[in-house]
Amino acid sequence: MRAGSMSKRWQPAVIVLLLGVSLMRSDDGVAASNLTLKGALVAAACRIKAGDEALAIDLEAVTNAELYLNTRTVGKTFQIRLEECDTSISDAVTTTFSGIENTKLPGLLALDASPEKGVALGLETLAGSPLPLNIASGKQALSNGANVIAFKVFLQGEPQAIINQTIVAGHFTAVSTFTLAYP
Repeated sequence: MRAGSMSKRWQPAVIVLLLGVSLMRSDDGVAASNLTLKGALVAAACRIKAGDEALAIDLEAVTNAELYLNTRTVGKTFQIRLEECDTSISDAVTTTFSGIENTKLPGLLALDASPEKGVALGLETLAGSPLPLNIASGKQALSNGANVIAFKVFLQGEPQAIINQTIVAGHFTAVSTFTLAYP
C-alpha cells in the first residue's frame, strides 16, 4: 500500500487551479475586470517526516489456508511520522484513508488485481478498532515536536471466497491515500 497526504488545514500541499478565460478585446481597447482570485494561507500544525509521504508496506506471504481458518490476518503495524508539530496551531490530528472500496467487504480496500483474488485490505487502530475507507479516524493527540501516528493493516478474505475456498494465490498490490486533518 502506498500513501500520500493532504490536510483540511492545508498540510503542505500544492493546489493547481486551471482557469480558462476568454480574453476579448473590447472595441475601445479597455478590458473589463472579469477574474477575481482569492484564497487563504494557513499554518500547518505538523510536517510529515521526509520519506513518509509515500509508504510501502509489505504484508509478506499469507497462505489461503490461514484466511480460510481465521478469515483475516493479524494486523501489521505501520507508522506515519510527523515532525515540527506546533500545538498552538492544533493539538490533535485525524487520518482518513481513501481508495477503491471492495464491493464484497464494504469499508475495506480493493486490490489492484484482475481477476479478483477474493481478498481485501483492512485498516484499524492499534487497539483493533476498524478504520473504514473515507471515514476520519478519531482524534489523536499531538505534542510539540515529533509525533508518531500508528495503524495496522490486515488481509481479509471475502465471505463467499472463504465459504467456497476460492481465494486465488499470487502477488497483490493496493493503493490508498491518507489525508491528515488538524481539527
